[in-house]
Amino acid sequence: MAYQLYRNTTLGNSLQESLDEFIQSQQITPQLALQVLLQFDKAINSALAQRVRNRVNFRGSLNTYRFCDNVWTFVLNDVEFREVTELIKVDKVKIVACDGKNTGSNTTE
Repeated sequence: MAYQLYRNTTLGNSLQESLDEFIQSQQITPQLALQVLLQFDKAINSALAQRVRNRVNFRGSLNTYRFCDNVWTFVLNDVEFREVTELIKVDKVKIVACDGKNTGSNTTE
């Protein structure tokens, strides 16, 4: 099963809203909507793992960290993100890091 982290992105929220509208108008079943969301989870995780090559460096003060169920969570204060020509400063950022390797699902659909 793929991580469901990206359902709370703009794209994931828009997909969920569209699926909810289809369910309300009885154009699809809730079971089909769930299957679409599971496919979205697999596709977004795969695309980010295989297609994204950009690197960003960041530096900040570690506020808290946690490791639970193979997921790291970091909260940083006064963070600077640096790309090649761009610098962005933020007061606080939360980073959630999951194992990018196979999450246990060996099925291909």
